[in-house]
Amino acid sequence: MSVMYWNEVALEANRVAHTTGLDTGTLGPTLSSRAMAIVHLAMYDAYAKARGYPAKLPKYRMLTATPKVGAAPAAATAGAAYTALAALYPSQKAFFEKKVLEAGLTGTGVEDGFEFGVAAAKELLDHRKDDPGAGDAGYSEVPARTHHREDPDNAGQGYHAPYYGAKAKLFSSAAFSLDDPRTLPQAEYDAAVVEVRAKGIAPDKMGTLPAGSNPRTAEETLIGIYWGYDGAAGLGTPPRLYNQIVRLVAEKQGFVPALGFAIHEDQLMRLFALVNAAMGDAGILAWKDKYKYDFWRPVIGVRDHDPSMGMSSSGSSSLAAGCDPEWLPLGAPKTNKKGEKNFTPPFPAYPSGHATFGAAALGITRLFYGRVADGPDDLFDGLTFVSDEYNGSNADNHGTFRPRHARSFPDGLWQMIEENGASRVYLGVHWVFDAFVRDAGGDMDLTRNIGGVRLGLDIAKSIHASDLMEA
Repeated sequence: MSVMYWNEVALEANRVAHTTGLDTGTLGPTLSSRAMAIVHLAMYDAYAKARGYPAKLPKYRMLTATPKVGAAPAAATAGAAYTALAALYPSQKAFFEKKVLEAGLTGTGVEDGFEFGVAAAKELLDHRKDDPGAGDAGYSEVPARTHHREDPDNAGQGYHAPYYGAKAKLFSSAAFSLDDPRTLPQAEYDAAVVEVRAKGIAPDKMGTLPAGSNPRTAEETLIGIYWGYDGAAGLGTPPRLYNQIVRLVAEKQGFVPALGFAIHEDQLMRLFALVNAAMGDAGILAWKDKYKYDFWRPVIGVRDHDPSMGMSSSGSSSLAAGCDPEWLPLGAPKTNKKGEKNFTPPFPAYPSGHATFGAAALGITRLFYGRVADGPDDLFDGLTFVSDEYNGSNADNHGTFRPRHARSFPDGLWQMIEENGASRVYLGVHWVFDAFVRDAGGDMDLTRNIGGVRLGLDIAKSIHASDLMEA
């Protein structure tokens, strides 16, 4: 099916871009989510209009281009995918040309369909031409407590996409904003500091934990790295990871009794457009709140937790619980970069991009397959997922190859959403409330407007309800 074919090509483009460092307009979590949304919405527009917008393919937006009678929808898809990918990833144009040839487009209407797909993609690219990049020229940090600063163990890392969230166009009408993390009760914040100090600490610092700490387990270390995809060479970014998972779910489902249809190209086209539009908006809205609230990462917050620490310090004769002036995190994994340090990502903590992307993509997949209630689902029953971080072929930053790990999820995509959010605490790069807050029983509390999971699920529900209609 053409959408699965071109989705795989787009995922490979993401992986290659983050391996070579070329195609800078698609690097990092924000710009890669933008690129994936553009590619999939261009395909959707071209395919759906060539198909005459049947009942299950509502209009995303009105194209001025019109296909000739008999234009082949598969060729329209190919033309749109090729044109969008070549514009976004110019260094890989030869690869995309090869994939057009390998797509095996034959029959009547191929030339007309391809031509129309090219026109559809060009319209969408032109529509997005004023989106800002990820540059930080003119941006400066706020030298005050609780505000984001550069990772002290990775000086000069800069600030990723400080203007993107406030200035990029949304792909839909899903406009949401979270509450300020500084409104959390002090006891809840202090507990988060104690948690990440123990769960997210660098291995060589574990001996510094005070008695009674609850340090990271072997499985928690695995979970932290498993969900990584932090722009690593050979892996790419979180939007690639969540698309990989959605592909498995789509291949397994085949038929959806709750909705009464067999999965075919129309439905797959709509699914991947929904998923990637949701992540496109997740990148915009999460980054808007990141730089709106400008909340510090654990690598600063743990070190400066006591008021006596930092540039605006006041005197203290003893350190508050949770404070460690020498603390360092396990860090986002520098997979396949021997000799380089793991790192804290170069943008504010709140909300977690991973949590927002994951909840948006997997949340909308749950809705697509009729799972409307929050809580465990059966969409991953009988399946396992092998993260590229643990596929037996990729190495850590010491050059040691990690083993292959096939992971199952008995509670389905809901379990993935929660585990993906918590994983960032185990790396020490996020506070738990960057993903979600907990209720008295320790479960995710999504009634409070706090954290990336809440934001991502809100985006998913809005886009699913509006069926891709643009703001």
